[in-house]
Amino acid sequence: MVNQRILGVFTLAMINVAAIISLRNLSIMVEYGFASIFYYLLAAFVFFIPTALVCAELATGWPHAGGLYAWVSEAFGKKVGFFAVWISWMLSISWYPTVLTFTAGAFAYIFNPALIHNKHYMVVVMLSVFWIATFVNFLGMKTSGWISSMGAILGTLLPGILIISLGMIWLYLGNPIKMEVSMQSALPEFRLESMVFFAGVLLGLAGMEMSAFHAREAKNPQRDYPRAILISAVIILAISILGSLSIAFVVSKTDVSLFAGLMQAYEAFFHAFGMVWAVPVLAFMAVVGSLAGINTWILGPAKGILTCATDGFLPPFLQKVNKNNMPIGTLLFQAVIASSLTLIFFFMPDVNSSFWIVTALTIQFAMIMYILIFAAGIRLRYTQKEVLRHYRVPGKNNMGMWIVACLGILASLFAMTICFIPPAQLNMENQILYKAYLIVGLVTLSLPPLLFIMLRKAHWISK
Repeated sequence: MVNQRILGVFTLAMINVAAIISLRNLSIMVEYGFASIFYYLLAAFVFFIPTALVCAELATGWPHAGGLYAWVSEAFGKKVGFFAVWISWMLSISWYPTVLTFTAGAFAYIFNPALIHNKHYMVVVMLSVFWIATFVNFLGMKTSGWISSMGAILGTLLPGILIISLGMIWLYLGNPIKMEVSMQSALPEFRLESMVFFAGVLLGLAGMEMSAFHAREAKNPQRDYPRAILISAVIILAISILGSLSIAFVVSKTDVSLFAGLMQAYEAFFHAFGMVWAVPVLAFMAVVGSLAGINTWILGPAKGILTCATDGFLPPFLQKVNKNNMPIGTLLFQAVIASSLTLIFFFMPDVNSSFWIVTALTIQFAMIMYILIFAAGIRLRYTQKEVLRHYRVPGKNNMGMWIVACLGILASLFAMTICFIPPAQLNMENQILYKAYLIVGLVTLSLPPLLFIMLRKAHWISK
């Protein structure tokens, strides 16, 4: 089959933007105010660009089905590859409660914004939405795909443009802002407990491992993909920075909700402009967009892990599919785990703290996955240097690969470490529970692949 090289620079850039940009993370950076610009630029330099470059080389050199599983397996063997793709799956599962929190918060703004502080309301809505979405995916790809397509523009693109536009209008009209703007406030406090949310910025810029597969479809990968990275980085950073600043204009860092900050900003803007009626409309759009994202991500990782079934790493109960060829075994498994992680909301002092702790667990899994990707990029330069890569990280004698991969590894290790420090901005009186949740969650959810490798049987191999 002839590889169709049809994608230009702009199209590649837009694919990257679509894969990464999210409005849910904007309110996290309100805590840093004007200094959020510094953190976004730093994250782009040490993580986003290295991830893009390394993933593009791996995707054009090993464009096999399975992505991460194929890359890490080629570098370190199939057992490590299985562990990597399992960690990727756990990343998705631990991420579900964060997006569900945003969904429940936005849903509250349709009826009663005060409900965002009610743990019982939040948990009931989160669990209901997730289990309904899980059962919807039992029906097959046609239904699932329709829901995802319907919500993308309504839930992400239009609200993103709107929040930035409202911020610009607010400044143009000369209204006061709740954020300090000065040379001093442009640099953050370099104290660990005040830098924890930087790990959330790295998570917000994750996703290049998916879009990198399109690098091989570029007309000239070596020339076009770096240009696409630059364009997409500028767009993603611009939307992220301007969106975060727009929220910070009208919501103070002491009052901002980590999961509902976007809706708080809409409420402040529309109340000031005499358009209170628009708040429930935007809340509905945010809910639709979140449902679309949840629907897409519920099925994708659940199907992706089945790649390992052909090598006998998954027990039969995880390989089970229904008459619509939907992976009901993995869908139910992830639903049970995600539901268990959601129950942390009952044990933390407030919803903000609960939102951050599940975000911190997600960051742990994400950074482990990226460390394996960066390490695979380096190792394959030596063990399979003869393999044709349509795109290669620039630099003589593998120096470019070493530099960008090590930057990514160091950034990932820093994010993993700093997440164990409770943020100074949140009410985390029970630090033992905070650390225990992260350690137990990380260890418990990382053990199954090791057990499956030890216990696997010949009949586990999927034909």
